[in-house]
Amino acid sequence: MTKFIPSVLTAAVFVALSVSCSNDDDVIKLAGNTQAASVEGEVLYSKAKAADEAGKSSSAIKQYGKMADKYPFASSAAQARFRQAELLEQKGDIQKSFDAYQKFLKRYQSSGLYAKALERQARMAQSAADGDVRSSFVGLKTRLSIEKTVGMLAAVRDNAPRSETSAKAQFTIGELYQGKKDSKDAIEAFRKLVSDQPESSYAPEALFRVGVVLMEEADRGNRNQATLELSREAFSDYLLQYPGHSKNAEARRMSGDIGGREINRSLEIAEFYDQSGQTESAKIYYREVLKRAGSGDAHDKAKSRLKALGE
Repeated sequence: MTKFIPSVLTAAVFVALSVSCSNDDDVIKLAGNTQAASVEGEVLYSKAKAADEAGKSSSAIKQYGKMADKYPFASSAAQARFRQAELLEQKGDIQKSFDAYQKFLKRYQSSGLYAKALERQARMAQSAADGDVRSSFVGLKTRLSIEKTVGMLAAVRDNAPRSETSAKAQFTIGELYQGKKDSKDAIEAFRKLVSDQPESSYAPEALFRVGVVLMEEADRGNRNQATLELSREAFSDYLLQYPGHSKNAEARRMSGDIGGREINRSLEIAEFYDQSGQTESAKIYYREVLKRAGSGDAHDKAKSRLKALGE
């Protein structure tokens, strides 16, 4: 027993020393590899820069990208990625340029070029959105799909949270969907902006647009009476949250128009049921018209038909 303990201790010490030496070797090796990689990265960056200065943009783009991909921690990696994005932008390759700026923004948040990259990316996304809406964006060989454009705007929004840049990007998403008559996604986008950044300069207009989108949906033939009521509620919320905003008067006018629209909608539904032979259902909506309208053409039509139907 007395011999066994020293042998175990000796072995433990030997293992500890071996591990310690091995770790030191690994650290030295790792440091050496990192240093070597950094040197290799700078060599590649120099080649890319030489091609850039010689006007060989395609070669420079490729080499800048390779350098940033392979040596992301090299001292010139941030400049390489930024310049790659910049050259792609100059060539009009919007999607690839945007993606390169996105890689830069994700990795090099402490870089002095960060604000400049963010501004360029935001401008690019807004230009793509304008092209999608107006069908004319110089520099785009083909228009980007709404899905890609929304994806770009969402990236800008997330890269600059709680800023006016973020709010503008989110508002533009809502506008794109509104332009495509996608009421559900437009309302969701506008409401997200109001919820996330209620104090931004875009929030009042976003909440106003919710009411507008709902009215547009009703005008396109949505027979659901609740759609107009939701529109009225949106205008009411807008007036309460943002009194004094530039669209207040228009919101009051549109909210007032909803009453007339609801009467006409009820009359349309009543006449639909009437013509379909569903007399009892028709009576319900004719009574609704009389309840909402004390006079006017709709009132007179409803009163006449109810009389003809036995009331």
